[in-house]
Amino acid sequence: MKVLLIGGTGLISTGIVESLLGRGAELTLFNRAQRRASPPGAVTIVGDRNAPRDFEARFEHERFDVVIDMICFAPSQAEATVRAFAGRTAQLIFCSTVCTYGVDIPSSVLVDETFPLRPVSDYARNKVACEQIFARASAAGQFALTIVRPSNTYGPGAPLIDQMEFDSVVWDRVERGLPVLCAGDGIGLWQSTHRRDVGRFFAYAAGNSRTYDQAFNATRDRVFTWRDYYREAAQALDTRAELVMVPAGWVVGKNPRRFAFLNEITRYHGAYSSLKAKAAVPELAGPTVDFVDGARETFADTKARGAWRRHEDDAEYSALVALALEQGCEQITA
Repeated sequence: MKVLLIGGTGLISTGIVESLLGRGAELTLFNRAQRRASPPGAVTIVGDRNAPRDFEARFEHERFDVVIDMICFAPSQAEATVRAFAGRTAQLIFCSTVCTYGVDIPSSVLVDETFPLRPVSDYARNKVACEQIFARASAAGQFALTIVRPSNTYGPGAPLIDQMEFDSVVWDRVERGLPVLCAGDGIGLWQSTHRRDVGRFFAYAAGNSRTYDQAFNATRDRVFTWRDYYREAAQALDTRAELVMVPAGWVVGKNPRRFAFLNEITRYHGAYSSLKAKAAVPELAGPTVDFVDGARETFADTKARGAWRRHEDDAEYSALVALALEQGCEQITA
């Protein structure tokens, strides 16, 4: 199977590469070669997908069984992908996001692929627009389309998020026994899936006709509360998490720009069904990475890369914790 992966060096892409090579795929990566060298068994074409004429010209005479677009975030990029690969690939797999569903939840709690798309952020609205461009191309017979909507993905190569933001001093505070902020009552729902599990879905959706012209949530089955999440992340650090329960609006109001992630996403439930994905790609139902093990692996990698953030370097966060405690916010041990 001849596969082109547009991207190939990011968090999810790393998991896809591992699984595709494990399948014996003939793998080509297209990226700017700025992050890491080609993995053994893959070939890298150096280029910039944001230079559309060069991007399209580079693939004018190429043919692939599957093209996986991991770095398409805007309609103009989707249109360039269509022009580059219409009639030149049997299948296009597009990495979208569960953020396309917005923040409403169904009566069944878990959001499945029939849930209406009601995005609330520019990022998600652009992903919906890209989905629509690819769907029109697929309906016109230019390729079969598979849309993949991952939830939060974690693993080596990126910091483990907390509820407030993407790259935080929280885990250093947890490791040192210092209190950290948790929004609301801590029982909001969340899903985090290791990059190897998400990558396995992409890799085994490739060339799989059961995934053609369909959209899938690529998530693990485990649904956390945020109390669960902090408790198990703390276990990966061989400690307990001391949580200070604060209203989400209070945190956002202190610094709306810094805490936009909390405001737009994590203050709401984020729980998704993977039943459809497992039915189409049985490999997704295999053994998954346990969160404590995956968090321990992620923390070790962050420290090894010198990317571990020390709590002493974030006076603003320390001041917010102190203010919350001063104002009588509840503190619990997760």
